[in-house]
Amino acid sequence: MTLIIVESPTKAKTISKFLGPKFTVKSSFGHIRDLPEREMGIDVENDFAPKYVVNRKAQEKVKPLKADAKKADFVILATDEDREGEAIAWHLSEILKLKPDEKNRIVFHEITKTAIQKALDSPRKINFDLVDAQQARRILDRLVGFELSPLLWKKIKYGLSAGRVQSIALRIIAEREREIEKFKKEEYWTITAQLETKSPIGDLVSKNYFEATLTHQNDKKIEETVTLKLFAGDYKTKKSTIKDEKTAGEIKAELEKAAFKVSEIAKKETTRTPPPPFTTSTLQQAAINSLGYSAKTTMMLAQKLYEQGHITYMRTDSTNLSMESMLAARKTIEKKFGSEYALGSPRFYKTKSKGAQEAHEAIRPTNPAQTPEDLAKLDDRQRKLYALIWRRMVASQMQPAVLNSVKVLIGAKGSPCSFAQNQDQQNEVISKQVSEQKKERGAKNEYILQANGSTVKFDGYLKVYGDKMPVSENLLPDLKEKEGLDLEKINTAQKFTTPPPRYSEATLVKVLEEYGIGRPSTYAPTISTIIDRKYVEKNEEKKLQPLEIGLLVNDLLVEHFPGIVDMRFTAQMEEDLDKVAGGEKKWVPIVKKFYDPFHENLVSKSKEIKKEDMLEKLDRKCPECGGDLLVKFGRFGKFIACSKYPECKYTEKTEDEKKFEEENSGEVCEKCGAPMVVKRGRFGPFLGCSKYPECKNIKPIVKKTGVQCPKCEEGEIVERKSKRGRIFYGCSRYPDCDYSLWNKPTGETCPQCGGLLTFAAKGKQKCANKECGYEKS
Repeated sequence: MTLIIVESPTKAKTISKFLGPKFTVKSSFGHIRDLPEREMGIDVENDFAPKYVVNRKAQEKVKPLKADAKKADFVILATDEDREGEAIAWHLSEILKLKPDEKNRIVFHEITKTAIQKALDSPRKINFDLVDAQQARRILDRLVGFELSPLLWKKIKYGLSAGRVQSIALRIIAEREREIEKFKKEEYWTITAQLETKSPIGDLVSKNYFEATLTHQNDKKIEETVTLKLFAGDYKTKKSTIKDEKTAGEIKAELEKAAFKVSEIAKKETTRTPPPPFTTSTLQQAAINSLGYSAKTTMMLAQKLYEQGHITYMRTDSTNLSMESMLAARKTIEKKFGSEYALGSPRFYKTKSKGAQEAHEAIRPTNPAQTPEDLAKLDDRQRKLYALIWRRMVASQMQPAVLNSVKVLIGAKGSPCSFAQNQDQQNEVISKQVSEQKKERGAKNEYILQANGSTVKFDGYLKVYGDKMPVSENLLPDLKEKEGLDLEKINTAQKFTTPPPRYSEATLVKVLEEYGIGRPSTYAPTISTIIDRKYVEKNEEKKLQPLEIGLLVNDLLVEHFPGIVDMRFTAQMEEDLDKVAGGEKKWVPIVKKFYDPFHENLVSKSKEIKKEDMLEKLDRKCPECGGDLLVKFGRFGKFIACSKYPECKYTEKTEDEKKFEEENSGEVCEKCGAPMVVKRGRFGPFLGCSKYPECKNIKPIVKKTGVQCPKCEEGEIVERKSKRGRIFYGCSRYPDCDYSLWNKPTGETCPQCGGLLTFAAKGKQKCANKECGYEKS
């Protein structure tokens, strides 16, 4: 009998289906050895030798694995093919006392019968370069966490943590918050004209009017793009030369008296090539943006799809596809969409990810012929993620989309203009012609407006997206050059320059990948950690916003441990680990080079940093001893305490806490009639009976929105949590009224259907009624 060991029971169950009675497949249920929980477990004096222990949960799994290994003729380690999987295989080999030189390791990037058989035909030895790379990462993270975290406990608050990658992620979010705070909004105005043509409107267009935007006044552009240099990349924002309502009104008055004429029409055919199949990073970004899944949820669902044999391995930074999968995709395309949508030869993509490592395939369906509709047995969330992966991979092997675009320049007061080959030449032509026209006519001002239209000539790969085609069409009437146009209306709109946006999970993952911070396996746990530590929260727009404690931790690290939160330093460390995995470097010198200066600085800063310097000092004294009053962080939030603690143990609540208690007071215990008071526990504030412990009645504090339930018109929409911990909003009269929605209501109603408007991503608001589809910025 041959024993095959994998990490998860689901994976074991799937593989068992492909093998006969001569094979037994068992699961280790993840890691079976790791560094000890209550001690550092690293001998820094002896080349950072790690001390591995079998953790408590794994102990009950090890005994039956040892028994099965003794019975087996041969043991095969079939854990995942990345560094983490290689390390698990090595730990299993050590525990089961397998021969280190034995070819007992198999790898595969998809769980199919063909892939499993191919792997069994070509076993190899354990790759100790990969093991060393994982071990080095684990040791580095343990050194930082075990030595730096206690400093945060002493100087700020107990229970805080620091880490190589999580601290960089926190800094990126914190720096963006400071950039938003420093940003000064500037008012500007835009002007559009509703114009009408007398020409026939054509077969595709149902209206003879269209909108054009003012782009030039005399020889100057109205709107320009300003680039801001930020901590993590550049940010572009728009501003205009029309600074106030008065100027906008003057231009509007002139345009209302102007004659409008089509100066030139430029038509262009463009092709749009499909994006490459998913990597871990791009899958997370797409799932967050399209499905609303967090990075953690995305990876959990992808893991299940992989273990069930539906997709290839989900931790990868490669965009490669196997020849077999591309040929299979072509057959599916020809059958489902027609031969005109299929490529003559496969399309290959080049991996662009910085520091791309193990040569996996991209994330793709194991069988492209299996459409999302064929997997109705999957739960809803898994099926939606599979559909996202399937469409992306199939689209990558389809014909490009062909788009027709048209750009129309319209002169006011008869100002002519002409298109040039690029934007700079176009601006020069516009400027020159406007100036000449002014000389000829002696006009006070000459204006140029622009209208853009686009149509899909051939949908190509967009066909796979059906109604959810990621391209919007804007049809213009069939205009002619030199044609005069009638003015329907001039619209002016006040706008403000926008600050750089806060990061969503998707944009944070993108930045981490761009700068080489972390690797595919670390993005999701990194984000989860900084949210779980209450350094960051997701606001109503699902953007990552730093909390006060997060800003405080970041400020301490930036000032006193700049190397830990330096992006270039961290990216270089990742590159060094890649070289360890490739056999180009040894791990011990890399760890030593990092640890020695880090530890020396830590010892120095432990003495230098005073806790009082990290805390907010109030401008009043302790009423009991006259000492300074400080705002401290406790287990359940902020409180005010005397600086002379422990000699003086005076404390009081903050003004925010007093206000919170006041807002949530007034309820009476339904069991004993005593007042209910605000209390705090490990899961946050709640209401408890004031007669505790005689009466142990407790109630949750309901977060109200002030919005009436549109279904029963009696209850109020309040914040709730699902069984999975996801926040949603529902009627306070539940279960009598079951009205619910995922996004927080704004308090406004939809102008189209009368439903509730809710907060949405990118600062937008959308109707809660999915059939309506109304959305506004």
